[in-house]
Amino acid sequence: MIIMSKSLCIPEGYKSALTLRETQHAIKYIKDIFQQSLSFELTLDRVTAPLIVQKGSGINDDLNGVERKVEFSTKEIESDAEVVQSLAKWKRMALYRYGYRPGEGIYTDMNAIRRDDDTDNIHSIFVDQWDWEKVITPQQRSVEYLMETVKYIVKAIAFTKRKVCLRYPQLKGEICGTPYFITSQELEDMYPDKTPKERENLIVKEHKTVFIMQIGEKLASGQKHDGRAPDYDDWSLNGDLLFWNDVLGNALEISSMGIRVDAASLGKQLAECGAEDRKQYEYHQMILNDTLPLTIGGGIGQSRLCMLLLEKAHIGEVQVSVWPSAMMKECADNGIVLL
Repeated sequence: MIIMSKSLCIPEGYKSALTLRETQHAIKYIKDIFQQSLSFELTLDRVTAPLIVQKGSGINDDLNGVERKVEFSTKEIESDAEVVQSLAKWKRMALYRYGYRPGEGIYTDMNAIRRDDDTDNIHSIFVDQWDWEKVITPQQRSVEYLMETVKYIVKAIAFTKRKVCLRYPQLKGEICGTPYFITSQELEDMYPDKTPKERENLIVKEHKTVFIMQIGEKLASGQKHDGRAPDYDDWSLNGDLLFWNDVLGNALEISSMGIRVDAASLGKQLAECGAEDRKQYEYHQMILNDTLPLTIGGGIGQSRLCMLLLEKAHIGEVQVSVWPSAMMKECADNGIVLL
C-alpha cells in the first residue's frame, strides 16, 4: 500500500534494504559498472563537460522552453554565466570539435541545477546524469536504429542490476531486459480517457520496461504527451525509457533520448514553437548549414538509476540535495533516510 502525502509517496512499512554505508558503496559500484557497460555497448569515450556556459550562447538546454536558468555574474568575464540544464547541444558541438566519425561517441557526467523542478520522490532540483552522444549516418536516422540503441541501453541496465544483486543479495527486484515499444499516439489511442502519466503507469505496469516514442508533437487530442524543446531531438525519432518501480508502484523514467534534429526537422520544429529567433545562434546555424554531424544521444539519470536498482523510495536516499523542511520531517518520520 502506498500512502500519498501531497507530493510525497510513502510505501507502507518501507525500510531500506541497505544501510547508509552499504548504500554509499553500492552507488559507486553501480556507477562504475554501468558506465563501463554503456561505453562498451555504444562505443563511447568519456570526456570532460562544462557545469557553466555563457549566457546567450545558445548552448544551454531550454528543456520545455519555460524553465528559469540559474545565472550569475563573474569578476572578469563580461557576459553572465549560466549553470547548465543539460548538455544536449554542447555534446553535438563537442563531437564536431573533437573530430568524431559515424559509429563513435562520447559520454560524460552531467551535473545541473533545475530551479523550477517540483521536488518529490523522484525529482530534485539537483540533476545528475550520464549525458551521451554518438555520430550516425543519414541512413541511421530511422526508428529501427533508435530502437536498436534503446535495446543496448536496457541491456546495460539489466546487466548492472544483476551485478548489484549478486553483491547485495538482500535486493530482490529484477529488471526486464526486453523493452516494449509504443508511440505516444498509440498510447493515447489505447487510453484516451487517461492523462499522459496515467497512461505511462498502465503500460509500464503491464510490460515493465517501455520506450514511449515520438514525444513533442501534439497528439490527436490536441494535447502533447510531454514537452520537448524544438532544437535537439527530432520529435518523430525520440522517446522516453521507463521502468516499473515496485517500491513506489509506478513508472519511473530513467532516460530521455533521441535522434537529433537535422536542418529540415529543426526548421519545422522552430516554426511550430514560434522560436525561429534561435536561428541566429551559432549552434542552430551549424545545423541548418549541415556543419554539425548527425547524431543520436540522450541523458540517463544517475540518481534515478541508483534509486531503481537499490530499491529506494526517495531519490534523496541516493543523492545529496536540498528539500522542503516538511518533506524532510515526513521522510524521517517514516523511515526514509535522506543523505
